Amino acid sequence: MFYQFYEMNHAALQPARAYAEAVRVLYTNPLNPFSHTPWGRSVAATAELFERTTRRYGKPAFGLDKTVVDWKTVPVVERTVWSKPFCNLIHFQREVPTGRRADPKLLIVAPMSGHYATLLRGTVEAMLPHAEVYITDWVDARMVPLSAGPFDLDDYIDYVIEMLHALGPDTHVMAVCQPSVPVLAAVALMEARGDRFAPATMTLMGGPIDTRRNPTAVNLLAEEKGIDWFRDNVIMQAPWPVPGFGRDVYPGFLQLSGFMSMNLDRHIIAHKDFFMHLVKNDGDSAEKHREFYDEYLAVMDLTAEFYLQTVETVFVRHSLPKGQMKHRGTKIDPGSIRNVALFTVEGENDDISGLGQTEAAHSLCANIPADMKAHYMQPAVGHYGVFNGSRFRAEIVPRIVDFITSYGRNSKVAVKRKATKPAQA
Repeated sequence: MFYQFYEMNHAALQPARAYAEAVRVLYTNPLNPFSHTPWGRSVAATAELFERTTRRYGKPAFGLDKTVVDWKTVPVVERTVWSKPFCNLIHFQREVPTGRRADPKLLIVAPMSGHYATLLRGTVEAMLPHAEVYITDWVDARMVPLSAGPFDLDDYIDYVIEMLHALGPDTHVMAVCQPSVPVLAAVALMEARGDRFAPATMTLMGGPIDTRRNPTAVNLLAEEKGIDWFRDNVIMQAPWPVPGFGRDVYPGFLQLSGFMSMNLDRHIIAHKDFFMHLVKNDGDSAEKHREFYDEYLAVMDLTAEFYLQTVETVFVRHSLPKGQMKHRGTKIDPGSIRNVALFTVEGENDDISGLGQTEAAHSLCANIPADMKAHYMQPAVGHYGVFNGSRFRAEIVPRIVDFITSYGRNSKVAVKRKATKPAQA
């Protein structure tokens, strides 16, 4: 009933939001003399702040319609090339000249952790000049009818394997944060079966491979509360009248509340600064705030079975590093991976996946030859800096590109480049 109450409260505020929007339009109209005064801008800022803090943010668009390839600007078109009830695989198709040597195929597996795949817009944009980029576009669980059936961690792993099959051989896979565990599991299963569609390289970025190393507040909470607490306190039924009415979900707004509470003072200051930017008519700074929070506040629900199985497997039991993780009854053995090159990336100040948690993949994948493994720690960045921002573009992207081009199965290069050597702390 709490989720239903949340929806009713949101609906009840709709008239107030409409009124606030009307006030904002009135006091930003250049024909209104008050719009040119600090008082008028204060009224407009108050109205906009109220409307933005009470609205539901829809799924943002990627908005990537062009990129630069070979120093030339080329159009980019989004195409859905694979689809299932809980995920669509999007290809950012670049209109490059016919006959040009093909770039590597890169599958970016986005987190299924409350935010939409558009959170990785910067990741996709940075990789487009260098690869044929595909990304998993996970579907909001509240929008999937009950008739589509359940979706759990085992299904997630199956989806990854099916997408790699759809893309064909010599594909490279990149997992950002949460999917590092299911992607590693999928690759291990494929290698154990001798699957020819196993990826050429696997890049894991800021992922919770072994959360016993440098546990963060998120890791400690999961261990302290235990799986029963999560089942009793955060699982709710999707409310009427959404298509997934009756489905057990972990609501996105709860996950967002948890993330915001970790840095509440920072968010309060950001909104206070936003108000002052509007009053001072500082349009550029205000627009940057809007762009960030339009993305950050857009959240999606997760299926209860996926969320609970992930929490228990990854954060409570530590099943993968203990050698106890199974997929539909089959034990997952990272030691089965022998032919897939491994690159791990971490951020020095990551407060979601602590230092060493992603690097743990190297010890688990003991049978990958040493010259096919590399690790990089990016100084002075937090969790989001691992896959977005200026340091990501300038220092991490070149290393990823060098790695996947060096170890593609069609590449004649068989040595590790200097750029992918571990960074000194």
